[in-house]
Amino acid sequence: MEARRRRRPKERPKLRNEPLTERERAARRLWKLATGLLILMAAALAASTWAVQAVDPRFAWIQAFAEAALVGGLADWFAVTALFRHPLGLPIPHTAIIPASKHRIGDALALFLKDNFLTPRLVARRLERFDAASLLARFLAGGDPAPGSAARVRQGLVGLIRQLADTPAADALGDRVKGGIVRRLRALDGAPLVASTLEAALAEGRHHPVIDSLVAWASRTLDAEEPSLRAMIEERTSWILRLIAVDERVANEILAGLRGFLAEVAADPHHPVRQRADQALENFIFDLRHLPETQAKVERWKQALIDNPAVGRWVEGLWDQAREALGRFADGEGGSEVTRRIGLALQEDAALAQAVNSLARRAVVGLVRDHGDAIVALVSDTVKAWDTETITAKLETAVGRDLQYIRLNGTLIGGSIGVLLHAIFASFGAH
Repeated sequence: MEARRRRRPKERPKLRNEPLTERERAARRLWKLATGLLILMAAALAASTWAVQAVDPRFAWIQAFAEAALVGGLADWFAVTALFRHPLGLPIPHTAIIPASKHRIGDALALFLKDNFLTPRLVARRLERFDAASLLARFLAGGDPAPGSAARVRQGLVGLIRQLADTPAADALGDRVKGGIVRRLRALDGAPLVASTLEAALAEGRHHPVIDSLVAWASRTLDAEEPSLRAMIEERTSWILRLIAVDERVANEILAGLRGFLAEVAADPHHPVRQRADQALENFIFDLRHLPETQAKVERWKQALIDNPAVGRWVEGLWDQAREALGRFADGEGGSEVTRRIGLALQEDAALAQAVNSLARRAVVGLVRDHGDAIVALVSDTVKAWDTETITAKLETAVGRDLQYIRLNGTLIGGSIGVLLHAIFASFGAH
């Protein structure tokens, strides 16, 4: 008791210096009103008791009202006060209920959240009509996600991004993202993917420009390497033939033939060389789908590519670019056109919007399923870690106005019951 009395004077000035919220000011006004009404009833009881003897017996009606109102008001004052502290500082049993029961309150609150809010089924049902895609689309496109909420949403998003962008948690998340990308690449079955890509390219003729480019490259290379080719032909021609310039005529014929062949391939879309290229692609696609040795070869190529340091730097750069883009978006610098286009795409593409909504629902439900117990434990541990002053202040602030209304109602209803009882007794001649 002495320790409690020594602490309180140090804490009260601190509480007085803190600015009161509107809720706290309203509760304070109601507390003054309820306490003033209680004092008024005590004064009315004393005055009416004197007046019954000295002035007029009919003051007994006021006496009955004031007496019952005082009893009711005091009873409710005791009950309300006993929730948060010992009335008048007296250690009366079963008072200061909330400070003494904060561990049970934390467990009960956590259990309430888990049973009524943090179950995957309830969350999934609640999110059935939640249109995350529409909200995101309007926000990214520059519209108002909800009436009057654009600034609030952006402010919250910007604050969250700035808090998380340069924290160890962000670095850990980046490592997980980069590791996840590499794992997905390693787990990806490369042969069917390459086969499908080549098959689509072959069906739509998208490989024709590649062949055209190869033919054009061969022509340019032939022109650039003409001296080397002539020298090679000369070296392989006997000196007797060189004396009669046969080597030069042979080189001219060979180079002219090659140029004519390349020109024919470039000009004829149905040239046999092009057909053989198509056939070679078809054979390779078949091998990719059905031959284990070809599939294993593609897998080795894929793994070697992933192990290449350049790919590691590319993955690292992806995360760095994402962080920079988020930072620019948070600061309102750059990225606006990209985000606007994404928002417009979400608004115009119903299938994309449906996919985003489905992803959002699965993500939230998965978060609740995987981390619901951790969230519940966090709530319980947080409440348990609060000191008695904190939990009392928080709960009293939350329900303070309602508790003062209980005191007011107890005083007025008690007085009304007192008058009613006085009337009943009077009707039977008890007074």
